[in-house]
Amino acid sequence: MPKLLFSKIWFSELKDLLPNVQRPRRIDIVLSQRRKKSNIWRLCRNDETFPSNHSWKTDHMLDLSLEKILRDKKYRALFRSFLKSEFSEENIDFWIACEDFRSTSDDLKWKAEKIYGEFIGPTACREINVDHSIREKIQKSLKKPSRSCFDEAQKHVFLLMLRDSCPRFLQSHAYLSLNRKSRTQWYI
Repeated sequence: MPKLLFSKIWFSELKDLLPNVQRPRRIDIVLSQRRKKSNIWRLCRNDETFPSNHSWKTDHMLDLSLEKILRDKKYRALFRSFLKSEFSEENIDFWIACEDFRSTSDDLKWKAEKIYGEFIGPTACREINVDHSIREKIQKSLKKPSRSCFDEAQKHVFLLMLRDSCPRFLQSHAYLSLNRKSRTQWYI
């Protein structure tokens, strides 16, 4: 009996157990990488303006993808369920609450306190990950809230989703299957 666990005998026995499994060819790997890149670039092609005045664009190509995901209802619902599976759906909920807050005109103080109590306060049930300095600025601005009092926190959460969650979402099976479905639908 060989001393190594991964010996030629072990691999040959494993190969006999799985007769239909083949090693991926180099061309298959290259084609799958091209498909992933083309899916990302397909999202970037749409040049519609973002509903908010704050787009916080970087040179990263996923920036436009995240904006399109947040703009489109289907993709946003799918992204929210993806974030829920990663236990971070409060990020997108906070972003949506800030967009709603920015577009409202009535009772800013009440809505600002509600957003602060739900997402930012020290005893918030769905606390988002923001710096202490941002938290203090928002707390000071609650005395006389303006539509831009959550902008810095919203930017921070947007960048967090852009760098952390969005790349994993774009590689997820749920996104790829929805993207494949939307390309194959026929409209009459």
